[in-house]
Amino acid sequence: MAEMTDNSNSDEARETLARIIETSSPATLLSCGSLATEISRMWQNHQDGVDVRTLDTIDPNARLHIDRVADLALITGTLEHLPHDEGALLLGQLRNYGTHQIAVLVGEAPGWAFTDFIGLGFRRHAELENDNGALTLYTYNLDTYNHNPNASHTHETPYHTIHKRYTPSHTVCKQTIQTYETH
Repeated sequence: MAEMTDNSNSDEARETLARIIETSSPATLLSCGSLATEISRMWQNHQDGVDVRTLDTIDPNARLHIDRVADLALITGTLEHLPHDEGALLLGQLRNYGTHQIAVLVGEAPGWAFTDFIGLGFRRHAELENDNGALTLYTYNLDTYNHNPNASHTHETPYHTIHKRYTPSHTVCKQTIQTYETH
C-alpha cells in the first residue's frame, strides 16, 4: 500500500512545527507523516546527537515499540487516513509511554471531533490554513497535563506561550527553516 498524502504540508504548518521543535529542543523525536518527518530530519541534521524515529502513516501502531521515551512526537497527515480506533490507539500509546510532548496537525478527519482530543489530554493550540482547507494543531505536554481532574484548568502549556510569542512575527522561524534548507 502506498504512503498516504500528507495534506498538512504548508509554509504556515512547517513554521509552526519548526517553532515547536526549536522551543522544546528535543534529543529524541518520533515522527509520523511526511511533514513531521521532514521537520524532524531538519532538526536532526543541525543538532548533534538527535535521535529521530519514524512511523509509517498507514499502520503506525505496528512499529510503535518504544524502548526509549521520546521528548517530542510530531504527527501529520496520519489521523485523516486511519480508522478512529487506530488513531486513538496511536495517540493514547504515545501519551501512556511517557512521550513528553506531542503535536498533532490534522485536517478534515472523519470520525474525529474536538472532544476526542480533549478526552486524550490534548489542547487545541492553533487553526492553520493550507491549500486543502483548515488544519488544527493539537498539543499534549506531560509536564503541564492536569493529572487531577478536580484541579483547576487555568494553566497554560508552553505551546500557548510559543504561539503568543511568535504569532506577530514568523521571522525567527523562517530564518530557522531557511538555515536548515541551505545546509
